[in-house]
Amino acid sequence: MTAPIRIAVAGALGRMGQAVTAAIAARDDLVLAARFDRPGAVGEGLVSQEAALAACDVVIDFTTPAASVALAQACAARGGPALVIGATGISEREGAAIDACAAKIPIVRARNFSLGVNMLMGLVAQAARALPARDYDIEIFEAHHRRKVDSPSGTALMLGEAAAEGRGVDLTEVAQRGRDGINGPRAEGDIGFSVMRGGDIIGEHSVTFAAEDEILTLSHSARDRGLFARGAVEAARWVVGKPAGAYDMQDVLGFKA
Repeated sequence: MTAPIRIAVAGALGRMGQAVTAAIAARDDLVLAARFDRPGAVGEGLVSQEAALAACDVVIDFTTPAASVALAQACAARGGPALVIGATGISEREGAAIDACAAKIPIVRARNFSLGVNMLMGLVAQAARALPARDYDIEIFEAHHRRKVDSPSGTALMLGEAAAEGRGVDLTEVAQRGRDGINGPRAEGDIGFSVMRGGDIIGEHSVTFAAEDEILTLSHSARDRGLFARGAVEAARWVVGKPAGAYDMQDVLGFKA
């Protein structure tokens, strides 16, 4: 009989940390090895980061970009455990620091762990490839709860990258992330972003391809945070035993060759 995979949860007191803890408890092939939070945090059953890393095979981390970088460096310095990172708002510099740690340990990093969203990415890339920029404008809309601090969301940017990839362009060259005042007509090939923050919206994303005579909209709605937690837990189960490297959900789901 194979021993259960031992998982530690970073940011255990947060909403996603609690959802991940519940998702682990629902699995027979996994065991919650440790829970930890920021230094000085008080909560039943919490241990130090050092104790958590020593007790597990993999850590699931939904904290902040800075905390994720520090955690990745701590894991890499000791040669493990593996790491699953779901923090959003990670900058290019922070992403590079995490990728450097992936030279020593396996790390799955994704801005969204939903199977549906990752399927949506593929559909968006295909549509962008087939529908020419001269006829179809692309607009990405996202809505989240009032407490979310970054915008556009990591998932919205991920969808923008899928659309840009489909059109063979660099998203940074065509992204339109803010409109205010008199800006003139929309430029051909722009990929626009619209953002809403309010209430307790878990996550709404849509990608619209708008032509003069038709509109195509591809969308995804998250109904429960458990959906992201379950995806992260599946990523944790997958990454244990993998070679050091930087992975994402496309790897976990077998979408990459």
